[in-house]
Amino acid sequence: MLMNGYVLGVLGALVLAYAVTSLARRLNVRSFSGELPPEFEGVYDWAEYRRAGEYLRAGARLEWAQRSVELVVTCAFVLFGGLGWLDGWVRGLGHSETVSGLLFVGALALAGSVLSLPFEAYSTFVVENKFGFNTTTWKVFVVDRLKGLALGAILGGALLAAILWAYASLGNWAWLVAWAVVLVFAVVMMLVGPTWLLPLFNRFTPLPDGELRQAIEAYTTSQGYELDNVFVMDGSRRSMKANAFFTGIGRRKRISLYDTLLEKLSTNEVLAVLAHEMGHAKLGHIRKNFVQVMLKIGLTLLAVQLFLSWSAIQEAFGAVSPSAYFGLTLFGLAMEPLALALGVVGNAFSRRNESQADAYAAKGPGGAQALASALKTLSLANLANLTPHPLTVWLQFSHPPILERLRRLAQLGSQGT
Repeated sequence: MLMNGYVLGVLGALVLAYAVTSLARRLNVRSFSGELPPEFEGVYDWAEYRRAGEYLRAGARLEWAQRSVELVVTCAFVLFGGLGWLDGWVRGLGHSETVSGLLFVGALALAGSVLSLPFEAYSTFVVENKFGFNTTTWKVFVVDRLKGLALGAILGGALLAAILWAYASLGNWAWLVAWAVVLVFAVVMMLVGPTWLLPLFNRFTPLPDGELRQAIEAYTTSQGYELDNVFVMDGSRRSMKANAFFTGIGRRKRISLYDTLLEKLSTNEVLAVLAHEMGHAKLGHIRKNFVQVMLKIGLTLLAVQLFLSWSAIQEAFGAVSPSAYFGLTLFGLAMEPLALALGVVGNAFSRRNESQADAYAAKGPGGAQALASALKTLSLANLANLTPHPLTVWLQFSHPPILERLRRLAQLGSQGT
């Protein structure tokens, strides 16, 4: 069994991240208000509001169980020398360091997927079923996971191979070359993802001619926004929850509307949701977010390079000899608290962007009232938590809490914005 300062330090980082997220989850459940906020009077009835609280508690219990099991298994695997054993096994196969690294990381990723599978199944077929959301069949569930594993192996494997090769071969320039590879990969995924990858999981059909399509085309034209097409996605194949999103860049931009969204919202409400999403593009949020993510990745890759020079920590975890793939794995474990901190910063920027997109949509068809109405309907349809705890918002929310958004929209509406 491994037991030294390095090992205890890395495992301590994992426990710290677990403790912080567990506290946030507990506070979030306790913050659920026993009183219906006045903004939702006439939208929620008491029975639905109580169901929202039950849904929040059920999800929190399942998440706590999953995170706890993952922490215990990870700590046990590390303490009993699992990383060193796996390193010895892949090296014993006689492949190059890059191939050995792919096998090492792939084995850990596959083990993580297997470990999370029962929790995903329970969430889908028990929790989501109980609250009337799940429409997924076991066949779709299994095929989705197999497709995800295949794409992860092909695309993720190619990206990881390039990064491992860079760190193993290029010395001080490795992080910069790896950064360039990630940048090119991200741009390619933004270009091909909407047309090649997303259709592997969902069916996208052009929105039929009619009032809604004409209204969407008229609005996007008035805003000088060029679209490749407007699609309806068969979200109801897996869940009754509703959403909408933009994908693509340049002339490959497209709108995708869940079929469940179209069932629940009026034309003006759909246009308001669309205006919000368009606001992100018109206000430069997509570009700024891309730059922010790339800068964060660049700094992370630089930190990885500095971390890889610390060979003593790899030896402490049982590495046969220091390697890029072993060091990269340890870096991922040790930096969990840092990932939380970076997530806090990223979420703060995202919430600001969402508020700006709301303000943009408030100037669109139907004004602030249409977007507020759509948000209320979607909150009810998705059994959203109306009163999340501030710590949970701080750590996890990429959007402002719904009551904050509604009050801001009411203010914009009263100003005639």
